[in-house]
Amino acid sequence: MAVAVLVPKAGDAVVEGRIAQWFVADGAAVKADQPLFELETDKLTVPVPAPAAGVLKQLAKVGDVVAVESVVGEIDPAGTPTAAPAASPNTGSEAGATKPKPADKAEPRMSPAAAAAARDNNLDPATLTGTGPHGIITKDDAAKGHKPAPAPSAPLAVAPAARVSTDGIRKEERQPMSMIRRRIAQRLLESQSTTATLTTFNEVDMSAVMELRTKYNDKFEKKHGIKLGFMSVFVKAAIEALKAFPVVNARIDGTDVVYQSFFDIGVAVSTEKGLTVPVMKGADALGFADIEKAIGVLAKKARDGKLTADDMTGGTFTITNGGTFGSMLSTPILNPPQTGILGMHNIVKRPVVVNDEIVIRPIMYVALSYDHRLIDGREAVQFLVRIKECVENPERMLFGV
Repeated sequence: MAVAVLVPKAGDAVVEGRIAQWFVADGAAVKADQPLFELETDKLTVPVPAPAAGVLKQLAKVGDVVAVESVVGEIDPAGTPTAAPAASPNTGSEAGATKPKPADKAEPRMSPAAAAAARDNNLDPATLTGTGPHGIITKDDAAKGHKPAPAPSAPLAVAPAARVSTDGIRKEERQPMSMIRRRIAQRLLESQSTTATLTTFNEVDMSAVMELRTKYNDKFEKKHGIKLGFMSVFVKAAIEALKAFPVVNARIDGTDVVYQSFFDIGVAVSTEKGLTVPVMKGADALGFADIEKAIGVLAKKARDGKLTADDMTGGTFTITNGGTFGSMLSTPILNPPQTGILGMHNIVKRPVVVNDEIVIRPIMYVALSYDHRLIDGREAVQFLVRIKECVENPERMLFGV
């Protein structure tokens, strides 16, 4: 009896996903727990393993949007491997155009980004070592490869995805929006239409924090194995401000206000597929070193496509740092049901007045977007001032004053 291949659950809020690629050709042999296909959801991308050993029959093609727990294939434990048709409508991938091989002699499995990187750099996939789940070759693996495949004797044709026209003809390229990008678009529209968003701004003198880093960074890195960054300082400052103004850490549920006594801080991370906001749970119990390590782990998982549903759920407040890309000032968009988000920006030396004298100081503009349905302007301004005070006087966070 054939064993059904089901779309797995990838979190309570995920109801559908899209098949990004099949790792096994239609009609090919597969081993139990061998990665069958890559499922792209609005939160993360995960490889789905085979539920049993046998011969695969694909019932959905690459690009299909499939519901959670729907059947996308079958595995016949007693089946005999057969060659897949060159243009089978059920394969939906290039794998279906080649003769399937036994599972133990399959071609190296690669993510779409890794395959593109290998093509662009003329790399032979057989020379690459996969560090992804079940040995899948990631983009980073392809980027580290230094063994190019032999150059072809004939000039390579222009790739179909090329956007630059060489014959003067104006061209367009249409591609489906990724599930993550679709979700981002949906969330942005939801935020704009369901919240009364306002933004308040302030500026922070980064002198004290920068002097602190200069003085202790070497010892800090030697002891903890990680550098002291600005993000941990702002996380700690935000938590101090959230404790002083609990309404910014609250959320609206219908006609109720839900005050949350825990501090799960979302940190925006930019990835190839779009912006993701993994959540650092219980951030108030973490020290500076623990925060830096947690952020580093979440950021790496986000860029490697290894975030779990638990990494993406919850969150009482979000911090985003556009300064890493050179942003001087922006108005961050709320991440519902959260009612506040802090925006950090780049640090620029500016003339400021200190004790009636004009001096040059490293200044960062900061922004707080908040839901005016729950938070008044007075509270929002005072919240941001509290963050400013904590960052400009980091010893306050050490002594809790």
